[in-house]
Amino acid sequence: MEPGEPGQRVCPSEKGGSATGPNPTDRGKPGTKRHLVTDARGTPLGVCLSGANRHDSPMLAPTLDAIPPLRSARRGRPRRRPGKRHADNAYDAKPRRQECRARGIVPRIARKGIESSQRLGRHRWVVERTHAWFNRFRRLPIRYERRSDIYKVFTGLPASLITLNQIKRFC
Repeated sequence: MEPGEPGQRVCPSEKGGSATGPNPTDRGKPGTKRHLVTDARGTPLGVCLSGANRHDSPMLAPTLDAIPPLRSARRGRPRRRPGKRHADNAYDAKPRRQECRARGIVPRIARKGIESSQRLGRHRWVVERTHAWFNRFRRLPIRYERRSDIYKVFTGLPASLITLNQIKRFC
C-alpha cells in the first residue's frame, strides 16, 4: 500500500503541523525537538519546541525566554534567568554569546577546535538525564498530535511532575 491510500493508518504528525520538520536521523520522518534549560539538579526551568531539522543554536534565545520569573525573599524585581549557562560547542557562535550576555547570563560554551566538550560532561549529563525523564512519559517520544499547542501542553505536564518529584526529594 502506498502512503495516503484508504485503509492505511497514517501517524497524525506525518501529515505535518507546526513545530515539525524532517528528522535527519530517522529517514526524513517528521519530528519535534525539545530544547531544555535545567538547574544543576535536572529540574526543568524552560522548555521550547522546534522542528527536528532545525539546528539547536537559533533556539537558545526562545529557550532562555521560556524560563518563568524566580521568586526570592530579596526585594526588587524577581530574577528571571540563571547566572550562568553551560553549553556544548554546537552553541559556539558570537550571536549566541551575545544573546546570553544581553540577558545577564555568563555563557560557559566550549569553543570549536579549541576546547573539548569532555569537560562539559559533568554538566551535560544532567540535561540528558532530564530528557530521559521526559521520555518515560509514553506520550512524548512519538508525537501523535498534529497541533503544536497540544504537544506543548503534553510536554509541560511532565515538566511539572518532574519538578514536583524534585521538590519532594529535596524538601
